[in-house]
Amino acid sequence: MSKFYARRRVSILAALTGVIASVGLFNGPTASAALPTPVSAATARTYLASLTVATEDRTGYDRDLFPHWITQSGTCNTRETVLKRDGSGVVTDSSCAATSGSWYSPYDGATWSAASDVDIDHLVPLAEAWDSGADSWTTSRRQSFANDLTRPQLIAVTDNVNQAKGDQDPATWMPSRTAYRCTYVRAWVQVKYYYDLSVDSAEKSALTNYLASC
Repeated sequence: MSKFYARRRVSILAALTGVIASVGLFNGPTASAALPTPVSAATARTYLASLTVATEDRTGYDRDLFPHWITQSGTCNTRETVLKRDGSGVVTDSSCAATSGSWYSPYDGATWSAASDVDIDHLVPLAEAWDSGADSWTTSRRQSFANDLTRPQLIAVTDNVNQAKGDQDPATWMPSRTAYRCTYVRAWVQVKYYYDLSVDSAEKSALTNYLASC
């Protein structure tokens, strides 16, 4: 093989590798969660600057005040809809329950093959929303928030990771997988901005610091 053709072959292989990597075949699992793409870091910084800073108040909070996992289509509720959206090769039965598939949790990098190992996380937790202004909403608006498939608010993740997160904000909890943190804070700010929710001072400081490195 001449040097010209050898160089050309290397160039073609490099180009093909770049294309393959760009579509994710070399960069992580195929069962990646399909959270709606958050706003850019620049937009998130602008949104954050406009959010009201206020002390949180959980007085009167009850999870049942946020009706969730409502029917979305046919027999599929919100949880089942997100499981199908975020999974790979998901098979469901006649009641829309996932019977098989694969789910990649972007918070911790784990992959699961049983839906029972996966929780649907409210990225901005329900209690956090209540603390930040949802206590004054109608039940209908709280239901919309708890089942929002349009904003980057619902995502399939490892169940015990979701449980460890609980109702914490980015000042005290962040995904252990650092590669996802920029996406997480951009999504957090977008959701808070859309729903006109406040932030407390520690939360705003944490978000500001994370966004600065996005």
